[in-house]
Amino acid sequence: LEQRLGVVGKVADVANGRNALNMSLQRFVLAARLEEVAEAASRRLLVMSGGRFRLRHDTTVAHRAQAAGLGLVVEDAWTGATDRPVGALSGGESFLASLALALGLSDVVLRRSGGLRLDALLVDEGFGSLDEETLDHAIRALEELREHGRLVGVISHVPELRRRIQARLEVRRGPDGA
Repeated sequence: LEQRLGVVGKVADVANGRNALNMSLQRFVLAARLEEVAEAASRRLLVMSGGRFRLRHDTTVAHRAQAAGLGLVVEDAWTGATDRPVGALSGGESFLASLALALGLSDVVLRRSGGLRLDALLVDEGFGSLDEETLDHAIRALEELREHGRLVGVISHVPELRRRIQARLEVRRGPDGA
């Protein structure tokens, strides 16, 4: 009985994160999904960043007391960095990475849900922090989604977007309100 309880106890310890990775079974499953989302997001981010950035699932443990498995790092083809923290991205770079992650998550949901589509995407702001070339890459990525039958809504104050997006609703302020 003691031997059998020892085995059950060991399985419980491993499932609850008392293991070499300090990772529970739940975190392990989430990490596997994150890896899949990061791969899909990287394909999008490579296009939007002109071939510069890739996202990579990071399984390293920064501190012994910290759990592994739910981290992301950026690979930067321009600098050669392969483990740039996502927190070190500029505002515009961070916006592109966030947009790529949202699109990557949508791609994974589509693959994993038996064809259930997320047909609409709303992007609120963020475009103002992009330089002209990066803005062009981001807009082209969104236009490609639209061409493949998805509804893409953009909320922005950037004049370039008003010029490039033909079908739009404009909110204007006036003495009687917006």
